[in-house]
Amino acid sequence: MTTAQTCPVAFPLRAPGRPFPPPEYTDFRAQGGLVRSALPNGVPVWLVTRHDDVRAVLTDARISSNPSHPGFPKAAKTGGVPSQDEVPGWFVALDPPEHGRFRKTLIPEFTVRRVREMRPAIEQIVHERIDAMLAAGNTADLIADFALSVPSLVISSLLGVPNADRDFFETKTRVLVTLTSTDEERTAASKALLRYLNRLITVKEKRPGDDLISRLMAGGTLSKQEVSGVSMLLLIAGHETTANNIGLGVVTLLSNPRWIGDERAVEELLRYYSVADLVCFRVAVEDVEIGGQLIKAGEGIIPLVAAANHDGTVFDRPDEFDPGRSARSHVAFGYGVHQCLGQNLVRVEMDIAYRALFERIPTLELAVPVEELPLKYDGVLYGLHELPVRWQ
Repeated sequence: MTTAQTCPVAFPLRAPGRPFPPPEYTDFRAQGGLVRSALPNGVPVWLVTRHDDVRAVLTDARISSNPSHPGFPKAAKTGGVPSQDEVPGWFVALDPPEHGRFRKTLIPEFTVRRVREMRPAIEQIVHERIDAMLAAGNTADLIADFALSVPSLVISSLLGVPNADRDFFETKTRVLVTLTSTDEERTAASKALLRYLNRLITVKEKRPGDDLISRLMAGGTLSKQEVSGVSMLLLIAGHETTANNIGLGVVTLLSNPRWIGDERAVEELLRYYSVADLVCFRVAVEDVEIGGQLIKAGEGIIPLVAAANHDGTVFDRPDEFDPGRSARSHVAFGYGVHQCLGQNLVRVEMDIAYRALFERIPTLELAVPVEELPLKYDGVLYGLHELPVRWQ
């Protein structure tokens, strides 16, 4: 068993001018055992950076994703993972077997076959957004006009949320995923989203449609409050992560044009950027040994997804973008029972977005130097605030 380092390291926050993933991850992986650190608010945590150790944390039944357990790491009063008291139906914060009840209900909506059936509708949304950009001139903010709007429209259609309400939930989501938001701002945004969804669910109880919310209500396995929480989770996860992946992927493909059109690019982009690096907060509910390190019950754990996906013992030349590699063992979508339910949808949206964008706008280029792009250093998820582009 390895002994922890005597001096906890500073938490590896993102900051302007610093590369992502943080270079400290490489140093952390080289250390024996795990790394002791603390969140910016002083809450102590174990950082997990090696690929095998991250997988072990995400699959060990003695390690919980439920924030109601003592010692669960929280960056702020309302930041991070909400409890069931705060948002009933936020099932990623539940452990088996309760987590399985939600997952079993939702899996049929996100199978490979179901997503394949959605492909024509996704393609239509993508082409309509490109039509709108082309009609507006020869410049655009590819985040607002494309990368964000495409997954927003897709998840809105799936859930049955009117397109006219997109700006509302995008604005509220932005507050919830921004690290600098205050507790008061997060509380207000969360309550506003839940009020909106509860009203929408009430409408669909009376006039059901061909959408996920209507099907969940008709199925009867989830309460109205749980459907509201599930819908909120899917709205946030269904557009924010995909938008970040699309935007960053466009920048990378413009810099590596030989990979444009290669179906392997999507998987490598997911590994390379690992935008959800800081979402898998956990706590030990029993003493457990990970990577030779004893973690005591009640101690918080953060498996760093980007660190695992840049582990040189698993991925050769991990800091290089190379779709020719086999990247399927990445953990960009998590691992184990909590692996992202919508991963098939994300892959299809990214693939369609890249293919259509580069086929229809072959002269697409950045309108500013790469180093001037505004990256999300203040977000739970990594990405771009804006992506100015132009074409001839």
